[in-house]
Formats: sequence, structure tokens, C-alpha cells
Amino acid sequence: MTTTISWPTRLPLPTYDGYALEPESAVTRTDMESGPARQRRRFTQTPTRIPVRWRMSAVDFATFEAWFRLKLDDGGDWFGISLLGGIGIAAHEARFVGQGNAPYKAVPSRGGAWIVTSVLEIRERPMLDAGALEILLAEDVVVLFSNIQTLHSTLHVGLPVSIRW
Repeated sequence: MTTTISWPTRLPLPTYDGYALEPESAVTRTDMESGPARQRRRFTQTPTRIPVRWRMSAVDFATFEAWFRLKLDDGGDWFGISLLGGIGIAAHEARFVGQGNAPYKAVPSRGGAWIVTSVLEIRERPMLDAGALEILLAEDVVVLFSNIQTLHSTLHVGLPVSIRW
């Protein structure tokens, strides 16, 4: 990641409620007068939008508001945040795009909590590389992970310490 601003560690990560990955299409389609339409790839990197929701305490929301304004220049800057994707929770580079004209929506809830919703745009989703994909396509994943666990147990549990490195 190239950004130096990070999501504050004292603030919660987004909840699962309403969370979704919404990638933009990298393909353009041209309808033909006759025959099937043609499609081609336009971009190698497309942004993905992620609707997010946080449940924050009053102190967390006050921290969020100040961070958003003072560190993100009212949401104009990119920042680093850990988000859920296909490979699990991983570091992403994101920015607020919001809904309509508002960068986020904050609604007070019972017990002094705040429900904050927004849409984040991420530059590139972390995912498997070509080599990992080939392994997963060629192998039975359950058997592969079982063999890895067996090897780990043999090397780190079963062998005497004098034989290990």
C-alpha cells in the first residue's frame, strides 16, 4: 500500500451487516448487427465498492469524526484498513465515496451507540496469485491442507528436538 494514513486501531472494523463486495466491470460489450456480441477487457485494475456499517460508542464516533476531518481531509484521502475478502481479512487501500452527496451517514442508537454507514472504494482487492490458483485448481484442497498439517505435526511435534534445526 502506498498510503500513510491508517484506520485508527482503537475504532472497530466494519460489521457483517450489509457488507458486500461490488466490483466494477473491467469488460466492455459491443453488440453486433448479427451474431453474438463481442466483449473485451478494458482495464487490468478496477475499483471495488464495499458498503460498510460500523457500530460505535459515543467516544468512538467522536474519534471517527475528528479522524475523518483532520486526517482524511474530510474523506478526500486514501487510507489503509483491514477488510474481509476472498482470502480472509487483509489490508486494503480505501477511500470514502459514501452514498449520494454524504460521505457517510451516522444514526444514534439506544445505549449511546452510533450506527455509521458508508460505501468504501478500494483500489485493488488482495487475492490469490496465479501460482496459488493453479495449485487450488489442480489439487483436492481438503487433502492438501490435511497433508500440510501432517507434515507440520511431524516436523514440529513428532521429531526430537535434536533432529530439528
